[in-house]
Amino acid sequence: MTPPPGWYRDPSAPHLERWWDGTAWTEHRRAPEAPAPAAPTPPVPGPPAYGSQPTVPLTPARPSAGGASGKGPKVAALIAAGAVLVTAIVTGVIVLGEDDGGGQVETAPTLATSQPADREPASDTPSSSETASEPPADGPAVVTDQLNGITLPLLDGWVRPRNVTEADILMTTDGTYDCPADFGFCRHGRVSSRTATADDGSSPEAIAKADIEEAADAAYDRDLIGRRPFGGIESHKVMDSGPVTVAGRAGWFVRWRVTTAKGEGGYVQSLVFPSRVGTESPVVVRYVFDAGADGPPLADMDRLTKGIRSTTD
Repeated sequence: MTPPPGWYRDPSAPHLERWWDGTAWTEHRRAPEAPAPAAPTPPVPGPPAYGSQPTVPLTPARPSAGGASGKGPKVAALIAAGAVLVTAIVTGVIVLGEDDGGGQVETAPTLATSQPADREPASDTPSSSETASEPPADGPAVVTDQLNGITLPLLDGWVRPRNVTEADILMTTDGTYDCPADFGFCRHGRVSSRTATADDGSSPEAIAKADIEEAADAAYDRDLIGRRPFGGIESHKVMDSGPVTVAGRAGWFVRWRVTTAKGEGGYVQSLVFPSRVGTESPVVVRYVFDAGADGPPLADMDRLTKGIRSTTD
């Protein structure tokens, strides 16, 4: 139920009164007039307007017999100042109130009422914390490449990179092992991404075919400081190659099986597709999977590719 039409304290200028037409605020304002003494008006719910609430005009106290001594005007001034302070506090609380997401809380205002200090004001509507949408706690885990605007699912057995020196790594298999040839620690699986440049090629197919050899060398031939964790690459075989749709964009992939001097060797894949953010430059996603029983399932390459999404989705 809304207040009847009348003059109320202006929420945006508490020193003035504003006309409430019974439905919304109008542009008519005036200086407050001293009302005649009257019984207190019972409070009723008020309408939402300008993120604030109209308050019932306060009735000034009746001047005492000692008004002639100068105390009456002082008391009236104190009452008026208190009314302005109360209105400002109520308005400030409503404007500054925030929900869990950091936005302003849209609260239906009510007429000012006096409440016991130990009692919360009643409300017919749920609070913002009750209506806020929370992501499900058991939702799928993903890793995000903010620069290229993509996310990849974090599959079982995979973790976000920890203590990794290689650039652009998005995820690795959990744990390390002693490299089979040169000194160092190796991982059974790695996934990385980067933005292609003009020197890489002009199409996803050209970029993928040019990138696969570099990806294989970086994974199984020599590391960043010149060591050969697997004794170097002895040969490679093209396992698969062709067009693929990634996050709604037409891309291309090339997959090699690499044979190394030491260890089981592995599988390397270069996947290229246009981004859907920024300049939409091609994105290069590299997969490196060790072969053998300890390596991740080769099917994870296809599962990861199918699970790639744009951050704009």
